[in-house]
Amino acid sequence: MDAPFEANSGFEHSCDDVLDTPAHLSVEREVIGANVGANGYTTLDQAGELGRLVHLQREDRLLDIGAGRGWPGLYLAEQSGCEATLLEISDSDLRQSLGRAERTNITARCSFVRGTATALPFRSKSFDVLIHADVL
Repeated sequence: MDAPFEANSGFEHSCDDVLDTPAHLSVEREVIGANVGANGYTTLDQAGELGRLVHLQREDRLLDIGAGRGWPGLYLAEQSGCEATLLEISDSDLRQSLGRAERTNITARCSFVRGTATALPFRSKSFDVLIHADVL
């Protein structure tokens, strides 16, 4: 039997140093359409369309599964005013998400939970909207 996946294997820290380099920021602007701390390929336009398709409103509770560093979940919370819970297996990504929420002054409406989609740590019907983008 294969060994269980170890989330804190050290790999997650190997990429942290390149996130704010001019090269990374340039590629992110070109591909995503803005510098949003993305670790996937959902563009700014696609994130906006996602918010429109699910009719995200201020009174909604959003769950972003596999949130990574918070893109697009935090963006959707910023734009709609909704409450957002980001579920992510990586401690490093959760820390970066929290930092972004602090920089954009939305921490009061956000929760950051370490976990996986296969074992959701929430009661049924806790959320109005569920999203996942760029999740394997």
